[in-house]
Amino acid sequence: MAAENFDAALKHVLRHEGGYADHPSDPGGATMMGITRATLAEWRRRAVSKDEVRALSRQEAGEIYRARYWNVVSGDALPAGLDLVLFDHAVNSGPGRAVRTLQGLLAVEIDGRMGPRTLAALEGQELPSLIRDMCQARRNFLRNLPTAPVFGRGWMRRVDAIERASLKMAGEGMIETAPKFQEKETSMNLTKNILESRTVWANTIGLASIALSIFGFKTGEIEPNLIADKALEAVAAVSFIASTLFRVLATKKLA
Repeated sequence: MAAENFDAALKHVLRHEGGYADHPSDPGGATMMGITRATLAEWRRRAVSKDEVRALSRQEAGEIYRARYWNVVSGDALPAGLDLVLFDHAVNSGPGRAVRTLQGLLAVEIDGRMGPRTLAALEGQELPSLIRDMCQARRNFLRNLPTAPVFGRGWMRRVDAIERASLKMAGEGMIETAPKFQEKETSMNLTKNILESRTVWANTIGLASIALSIFGFKTGEIEPNLIADKALEAVAAVSFIASTLFRVLATKKLA
């Protein structure tokens, strides 16, 4: 949870809202960075022209988004990732609907307000699953809107992109470290298996005896099998210590 997430979340929202638009099928009419003419007029407490909508600055747009959407869904109090999901949902479909969608998934009273009970219900939730469920519920709602034939494909792309960005913000990308850990562990197990092979040790000692005899050393009394057994005992002891240390270090690294 971090208040500074607003700037990062706003960048994602504005990327999808785009610049100035005045589509005849859009009930919002003239829009700039997702801010409709009606919203801007209410914010400035006076009527505004289309030219004023077109001239809207990013700074003022950000102030509107924070006051009318981010703060309403308690963005500063939400876990990273879920804050983006609720924020973008609020911008696209209204804060009340975004909060009601979350409340339905949390099985709490559905009143459209992000109150203490709703925030408390987030405790213990599996964040990536909740993000996916929110996005899927949003897709289901958008598909049933009358304007879906016109804007539906763009909406789906937007929700998909927000879902990916939210999961990344939530830290699900950490799972990418698992293959590297597995690779190191597999390599270690292979080395361990070789060192624990009695045949490998006996053959190595036998070859060493032959090599030493070539240089004049007396190796007739060397018993490869006996030495191999002693070597295996030493390897087992060292392996136990090394394995314990490896697990401790790996656990700390992944924590």
